[in-house]
Amino acid sequence: MDRKEFLNKIGFGAAFALTATCLGSCKKEATTPSGPVDFTINLNDAANAALATTGGYVITNAVVIAKTVNGYAAATVICSHEGKQQITYRSNNNQWYCTAHGAAFNINGTGVSGNGNASKGLTIYNTALTGTTLRIYS
Repeated sequence: MDRKEFLNKIGFGAAFALTATCLGSCKKEATTPSGPVDFTINLNDAANAALATTGGYVITNAVVIAKTVNGYAAATVICSHEGKQQITYRSNNNQWYCTAHGAAFNINGTGVSGNGNASKGLTIYNTALTGTTLRIYS
């Protein structure tokens, strides 16, 4: 085997290895948490301190929990567009927002902007407050 033939063989192998690696890592993530959601958080815990202020939010168990002007709201942290785990809460317009795509969703999960990236909406969860315990459930 001469040098040119050797380099051609290595080139094809390297291209295949890089392509296989890229294609494997570009798969979509799940669009909702697996199974039903049902958990509680203690609002007095330091990890949940952001929920003491209207407009604050925390992310736990693949759920974004926000304190809105009307109480507490919860949505999946996973954007329905490409499965990115980047949903946050924006208090200035009371919306869920995907930091990856710029998609915005109203508090009920309906897409309101984002050039079609919000068209599938978000999964929204129920909340129930008992004392300082907040339940988040499907």
